[in-house]
Amino acid sequence: MSLDEAISSLRRGDFILLHDGGKRENEVDMVIAAEFVTPEHIARMRNDAGGLICMSINNSFATSLGLDYMHEILSNSQKFDSDLKKMIIGTAPYGDRPSFSISINHKNTFTGITDKDRALTITEMAQLCKNENNNKKQIFNSTFRTPGHVPLLIASEGLLSNRLGHTEMSIYLMNLAGLTPVTAICEMLDSQTYSALSTDKAKKYAKDNAIPYFDGTELVKFSKEH
Repeated sequence: MSLDEAISSLRRGDFILLHDGGKRENEVDMVIAAEFVTPEHIARMRNDAGGLICMSINNSFATSLGLDYMHEILSNSQKFDSDLKKMIIGTAPYGDRPSFSISINHKNTFTGITDKDRALTITEMAQLCKNENNNKKQIFNSTFRTPGHVPLLIASEGLLSNRLGHTEMSIYLMNLAGLTPVTAICEMLDSQTYSALSTDKAKKYAKDNAIPYFDGTELVKFSKEH
């Protein structure tokens, strides 16, 4: 599928399948703009993808909320002694540091894990990102709770010039689409092989369900050209 088709799908509030590239995780994620997420979308990611449903946010939004990467939070924690700090991931096998930050629930959720609860947490974060209020941090602190059931992923400041993960790719796509730079993403897994879903199976799923399949290496190439 073309980049234009992927962007059109995202603007409609529909999914795309995004492959990060064979030289990295070599995984395909279901991606949707957070501002359009419904409980039905969460259920589909849970049933058809099966990986961890996360929310990617752009770097400036994270900074405005005072958020940091989890590996930095733990490295600076006085509760983590030197032995525990040895557990903190440096460079992952795919070549980057993880983009995980804290995990959150919206204050109006119950357990936080249901499809309705996670959809609420995700859409409310997108609304906060769109909010022109200068007190986003205060609103965030009073509206969300941690630990929760939606892990936050912080995109690198330079996006694809610094890191080539699904986090950065999905936010870059939001920028191209003119959408709020917050996404919901979930890895597609294979219950037959107990590993990541192969690109061939992902492409078949995309075709059978009329969802654009987009190769992230094309996005990297586009970003370098533009």
